[in-house]
Amino acid sequence: MKKSILTLFLAIMATVELYAQQISVVSTGGSTSLYQTLKDAIEGADDGSVIYLPGGGFPIADSVKITKKLTIVGIGHKIKTENVDGYTTISGNLFFNQGSDRSALLGVYVSGNVYIGNDAKVDDVLVRYCNMNDVSVYNNCIGTTIDQNYIRGAAYFNGCSGTFSHNITRYVREINDGFISNNILTSGYYYYGTKEAINGSRNSITNNIIIHDIALSGADCFASGNMCKVDFGDDCINIGDADWNDVFQKYGSISPSSNFHFSENYSEYESKVGIYAGGSDFDKQLAPVPYIVAKRVDTETDASGKLNVKIRVKAGQ
Repeated sequence: MKKSILTLFLAIMATVELYAQQISVVSTGGSTSLYQTLKDAIEGADDGSVIYLPGGGFPIADSVKITKKLTIVGIGHKIKTENVDGYTTISGNLFFNQGSDRSALLGVYVSGNVYIGNDAKVDDVLVRYCNMNDVSVYNNCIGTTIDQNYIRGAAYFNGCSGTFSHNITRYVREINDGFISNNILTSGYYYYGTKEAINGSRNSITNNIIIHDIALSGADCFASGNMCKVDFGDDCINIGDADWNDVFQKYGSISPSSNFHFSENYSEYESKVGIYAGGSDFDKQLAPVPYIVAKRVDTETDASGKLNVKIRVKAGQ
């Protein structure tokens, strides 16, 4: 007797509901372990493991610190796909502490902050395709890469170096010997009475969009190709008294609800400055996990009771 697709679908969804919140941890040797909480996954993972978070919410307490090399990969925070699971949300703060060199965080929404090297020097940490409050780097960490993120607050480097590219945030503070490129900086902070978008020394500052009237403090910085309302560095795109609401398609908050593509009158600059220039595909925010790109499901089972399902997937990167 043929089974209806509704019956099969309900059975599949019941299974998904049972296992959706399980966290997969893949070790460097290829073995996989399953955990119910992010705390248990972090503490149980071996050095060098990859933690795959499905869609859903994962609370974490400040007492949980990452002290080994881990790659944490979520399903994403922005793009809707046909995967069963939805967005990945980490509720709390994440701490990459001593021993977590060469770790990475990809494709998650973090309700709090991301701290790198809070207790000791931690090098070569990558944060990409995420949405977070603040990101803070400490203790002379080097090799930090913050790339293609929504940072609702600001980036604090506390004298450290790093690469800060293709992000939307309010400002970048106390970065030295850094590379700051293709960002949108929406507002400054007051530093000794002066409102600044970027603070630091010996930085390369290129192809950014600086929303407010910029004031940069720091020595020996190189600036080129930035868009702002005043002259700043070489080859500046000075929009003068133009309204930023006219520059962007939907100028607004630091969130996916805004649209920072250029309006028709400024479209010539989209390949030159900001988050979409320089080879970025900022809108997709796809972490390196499989995504369903095509599927075909028969409406009922065949004579032997089998349902014909064809699915094509690809990785986010």
